[in-house]
Amino acid sequence: MYAYGGRRTNAQRDAATIEIGYALVSAAFAAAVLFGALAGPALLFDLPHLLSKTLLRLGIGVAPVVFMARVVSVLVRFRAAQPSQPGRTSPDS
Repeated sequence: MYAYGGRRTNAQRDAATIEIGYALVSAAFAAAVLFGALAGPALLFDLPHLLSKTLLRLGIGVAPVVFMARVVSVLVRFRAAQPSQPGRTSPDS
């Protein structure tokens, strides 16, 4: 991941920045969709109080977990895809 001398090239820095942005945006989208699927009916319909409260709490509890899981999975996959030495591909390619 580092060029000779331990410094990153501009292309490597740009790739990492784009990957971090992608991880954050896709995680926010996934968390929002999941929250909408779980808590949406409670917000849109007149459901019994206990069911409405349960759906809202479930959405609020699960969305951050999905967000973090998505960010970590994207960044771990990006890190694993980087060659261990500059100019070389990974041994399994």
